[in-house]
Parts: sequence; structure tokens; C-alpha cells
Amino acid sequence: MRTALWPDGGNGAHAADIARVLADPGDTLNLVARSDGNKALGFLEASLRHDYVEGCKTSPVAFLEGIFVWPEARGTGVAGAMVAHAEDWGRQRGCTEFASDAALDNLASHSMHTALGFAETRRVVYFKKAL
Repeated sequence: MRTALWPDGGNGAHAADIARVLADPGDTLNLVARSDGNKALGFLEASLRHDYVEGCKTSPVAFLEGIFVWPEARGTGVAGAMVAHAEDWGRQRGCTEFASDAALDNLASHSMHTALGFAETRRVVYFKKAL
């Protein structure tokens, strides 16, 4: 599912990330939603961010790093249930804000965030120049 969400994570990067988090979850939350038949329906990854988070005024901030639900399970409440769990997780750690981001052209993600109660704070395009 991570590869479906983040296709650029090849060359074993996903496996290395998963191994690292399993060895020491630290300030992360990792959920897998399953059907009654134990089929994986989706996953969510969240973290506590202690640095500045765009649009937020507090620290730490619970941050939705990634969420994915298989197309056949979308619109059934899977994402909402995982996000609600992540919100509770953040509150239990003293957070008063829950943030996320999405690529400017990812309109499906924008719609999902809005449906789950997120409000857009700002649109940003980052630039860099090699020196």
C-alpha cells in the first residue's frame, strides 16, 4: 500500500522505513485498517512534529504523514475511522492541532481532507537552485 501511495519509494526504501518504525516507533503512529475477513483496506501514518508546521501555532503538532485506502473501500468510512484514531492519539500526546499536506495537483486528496474536517491553510510552491 505504501508503494501505491508513494511510488517513488523503490529500491527498498519502504522496507527500510517499515523496519525502522517497527524497531523504534518513537513519535509515530502506524495503522492498518482491516475488513472483517482480515483483508487490509488501508493504512495511515502519523507523527508528532516539533518543528514549525505551516499554518499551525502550537508544538508539537500531530501530522498526517500519509493515508491510503484501496479504491474499493473508499467512501466506506475507513479513512475517517483511521483519522479519528490519529486525532485521539495526538490529543493524548498534548496536541491541539492536527495538520497534513498534499500536492497541489492531488485534488482527490484535497477532497478527502476537506471531507475529514481539515481546512486549507496555504498553497506553497518550493524552489531550489544548485550551488
